[in-house]
Amino acid sequence: MIMCGGMTRLWPMSRLGGPQASCSRSSAPPRTATRRSLLQLAAQRLDGLVPPPRRYICTGESYRDAIRRSLPEFSDDRILGEPVPRDTVNAVGFTAAVLQKLDPDAVFAVFTADHVIEPHDLFRQRVDLGFRLVEADPARLVTFSITPTYPATGFGYIERGGALPLPPGLPPGVGAPGVAFRVARYVEKPTIERATAYVKSGMFSWNSGMFVWKAATVMECIRRFKPESHAGLLRIQAAWGTPDQARVLAEVYPTLPRISVDYAIMEPASQPSEKQVSVCTVLTDVRWLDVGSWPSYGETLTPDADGNRLGGALAPDHAHIIAGRNNLAVSSDPRHTIALLGCDNLIVVHTPDATLVMPRDKAEELKAVHARLRDDLK
Repeated sequence: MIMCGGMTRLWPMSRLGGPQASCSRSSAPPRTATRRSLLQLAAQRLDGLVPPPRRYICTGESYRDAIRRSLPEFSDDRILGEPVPRDTVNAVGFTAAVLQKLDPDAVFAVFTADHVIEPHDLFRQRVDLGFRLVEADPARLVTFSITPTYPATGFGYIERGGALPLPPGLPPGVGAPGVAFRVARYVEKPTIERATAYVKSGMFSWNSGMFVWKAATVMECIRRFKPESHAGLLRIQAAWGTPDQARVLAEVYPTLPRISVDYAIMEPASQPSEKQVSVCTVLTDVRWLDVGSWPSYGETLTPDADGNRLGGALAPDHAHIIAGRNNLAVSSDPRHTIALLGCDNLIVVHTPDATLVMPRDKAEELKAVHARLRDDLK
């Protein structure tokens, strides 16, 4: 399952009519070049790993049409549309409830649509190992962890415990000594002081937000750790595939309490006193970028000699940055011109009905702008 949300951090490109991951990561290629959105790249990474009929997207219902146009291979029954956003534990729980009804033994992976991950072959090998670890022990909750490159405070951190024995008969390249571990501790978004200490220790990795687990195990974890969500998810599960499916989903889903899967499941499940499930991690030593803000989106684009980057549909002949450095200019309209004169470290994003201009160092405050917008601009 690919989670594809419409978060505020990439406004105004991320809107009710198109999710955050619909943004192109191409850096102003020629008009004839093929552009791929982050969501399309996320689906492409599953080639050779998960057969297309077994791929799902969990997203806002309002994004369904945009996603069908972008990825027509996803049929309606494999797009799980949330009536309203209720954070990641409910997106995961919604998927688990549906898949468990379709197959009581279902094991599924959770990916996000706003990541850049390279190389794909190594990514697929590590995910394959994650599936095999859960199939060997359905009580495992497997997360994929990334070697930190700086003391980030916006990510969860995973402290590695003892090494896990690898399942027998692994294909070449799928498993390697020192890549699978029990999780000793799971810490969500630490302070800068703690993050610095974690990175220096060499025993902590970033949580990537990608998981593999059995649907029934996830449902049981939600029952134990977040019973308020579990009761509603059972009602959705019972109605799924019946004439009451849409009505019950619309009635129940907005009542589910908002909380992330990290706080709701991963932190309590990783406590030393927890005996019913086993939180594990697979070290995934890939190039990984969480494209959760305009500066991080800019990191996916190729800079010019002055560090300026062009994104979206903005063509080079419609961008003029003069005497400026380290700017990001993005437009959804290839015919629109953006010109900057004597500007450094600015972010400029243009859409037909909204334009954003802000210093790079204010990107984390974009939610304050979003909160003041009319509903039709959100």
